[in-house]
Amino acid sequence: MLRLAVLASRAPEAQAARAELEAVHPTVPLDECEAVVAIGGDGFMLQTLHRTQSLGVPVFGMKTGSVGFLMNAFRTDGLDQRIRAAQAAVLRPLEMIAISDSGASSGALAFNEVSLLRQTKQAAKIRIDLNGSVRLPELVCDGIMVATPAGSTAYNLSAHGPILPLDSEVLAMTPISPFRPRRWRGAILRSDAEVSFEILDHYKRPVSATADSTEIRDVVEVRVRQAQDRTVRLLFDPEHNLEERILAEQFES
Repeated sequence: MLRLAVLASRAPEAQAARAELEAVHPTVPLDECEAVVAIGGDGFMLQTLHRTQSLGVPVFGMKTGSVGFLMNAFRTDGLDQRIRAAQAAVLRPLEMIAISDSGASSGALAFNEVSLLRQTKQAAKIRIDLNGSVRLPELVCDGIMVATPAGSTAYNLSAHGPILPLDSEVLAMTPISPFRPRRWRGAILRSDAEVSFEILDHYKRPVSATADSTEIRDVVEVRVRQAQDRTVRLLFDPEHNLEERILAEQFES
């Protein structure tokens, strides 16, 4: 039997599901497990990936109720066999370095996206550099994001960004409510691109930067690139694999 560690969100449904699972399957601490079972929603799955990414073990998510995008259906029967038969999706996070107006530098990882958002009623003004060259001298907008393929169906899709195949080796750069250039719709970047955002007039038009759930406020510069030495493995039932879900999203009406 697989050595499984079980993590669950604080939601009552997730805690009840965890108790039900632990009643039929023995569990072990995180540092002794062969795989992690995460019970909750997609937000909790992201928390779990950040918490366990240094362990080098796969994560199998289960959600009570409707099936989340990063989760499998919850059931306790045959869990060992399900995990052994699961298909793995390898995710590589983004690395964000944010410099605040105080000069402090903060780093964070993002499995979905790095997003920049205006903090006040004033629209943000952002300069975009790509691989050391200025590509857009001034974007006036509510914000902008860089999304991974796995994150392209999340906030990126809500902002009318493109859905990216999981193995595409590209990133989506998507503006949020762009005002000028009015017709700019964003860009698709190579996964090895290095992006730098400079916040123009940052005292009058403050901006925050968020990597998944880690927020840095009053930033003056944000650098984003794909991590080269960090990966995580998500496990999916064959009928609910992540690549198929991303493909299916593109054909939904």
